[in-house]
Amino acid sequence: MKKVVQCDFDGTLTIGEVSRLLLEEFAEGDWQSLTKEYTEGKISVQACNIIQFAMVKIDEKTMTDFLLNSGRVEIRPGLIELMEYCRRRGFDTVIVSNGLKLYIETILGSLGIDGVEVYAAQCLFNPEGMRLTYPGPDGAHIEDGFKEFYSKLLREKGYDAMYYVGNGVSDIYPARHADHIFAIDGLLDRCRQEKIGCTPFNDLFDVIRGLEAIP
Repeated sequence: MKKVVQCDFDGTLTIGEVSRLLLEEFAEGDWQSLTKEYTEGKISVQACNIIQFAMVKIDEKTMTDFLLNSGRVEIRPGLIELMEYCRRRGFDTVIVSNGLKLYIETILGSLGIDGVEVYAAQCLFNPEGMRLTYPGPDGAHIEDGFKEFYSKLLREKGYDAMYYVGNGVSDIYPARHADHIFAIDGLLDRCRQEKIGCTPFNDLFDVIRGLEAIP
């Protein structure tokens, strides 16, 4: 059987949000008010990130040095083991995130994790502020619903089973396309509200055990 595990990144494979760490450290402006607008449903998460990261005026080396050397990026326990488990079982693994592809790949590389497809925001460093785009397979910017777009695309690729691992309220939209959901935090609350079956997790070893238990 052809199976795929689709994972969110910030708050799912990490503890806490890497994007927030970067904004706290480098953003020049009131990025917190944008977060409030997003949580109130006034703007999309993608629009929020695009505006917030336009307040970040650093270069790529400054960002990667921070990611690798600050000691502030916390990986959720079991990440390496989950990726190894999926590889052994022949499951494809895909990370789809509203965060930045650069920091996701930098963090994965620092852990020796490769061979994982990553779909996330492309960033262009600029002295006047970073510029983000959310590209589809054809390179065109996806205005909204980035994660759900890729969930639908994966489903169209003919996987026999899709498993979703996520933490945020917005993860409910891509998760609805999965055969089984592993949820924590806001996604777990949303699944319970909508009476959608899911497996709660605390660390990624729980996800491994959950995948083992699925017939």
